[in-house]
Amino acid sequence: MHGFIINIKKAKNEDVIVTVINQNSLTDYWRFFGARHSILQIGNLVDFEISESKNNFMPNMRSLSHISFPWIFSNNHLLIWQNFIKLFEPHLKDTIELDSFYFNLLLEVAQKWNKQNPKRLAVEAYVSLLKHEGRLYDNGFCYVCEEVLDKEVGLMRAYLPAHPSCIYAPALNKDDVFKLYNTQSTIHLDDDIVDKLYFILLKGI
Repeated sequence: MHGFIINIKKAKNEDVIVTVINQNSLTDYWRFFGARHSILQIGNLVDFEISESKNNFMPNMRSLSHISFPWIFSNNHLLIWQNFIKLFEPHLKDTIELDSFYFNLLLEVAQKWNKQNPKRLAVEAYVSLLKHEGRLYDNGFCYVCEEVLDKEVGLMRAYLPAHPSCIYAPALNKDDVFKLYNTQSTIHLDDDIVDKLYFILLKGI
């Protein structure tokens, strides 16, 4: 079994509860003395075995190994990655059936994390996720007042567009934003715009 760690909670003594996303599930595992294991970090891709609990409480994680990426020792890349991936746990925790899109998206992005600007990759992945879930609001009307959008828009959480005056947000070029929606690419955007989009993303998926 392998998957990405997207949350870690302290349990009793030095045990921890580890939330892992894999191809088809989001599952909590119990790890004895997990607080001692440096491998157990949010964002790590891990391979492990599962043993069922004797009291049917929670499956145990054992024989743990880390599947590393070249960027793992870059503090900047690692911080952005952890801030990005930990957003998935609150978003998906109540999902009954999980398709492979989410794990595959994370794996694809992780494999490119050191080859491109990681904030751009995070923004592009987020737009792909919104499109996959049918949440891209691109009909040309303000999400707040429902009037036609002008040449500039502000973005809410989930990249919902509105008049900047309706949400007291920085103004962005509407054509640039809608091009991002259509292409899932940030190549046409300046770094300062990408930074703004990244910080909106951090509000939550």
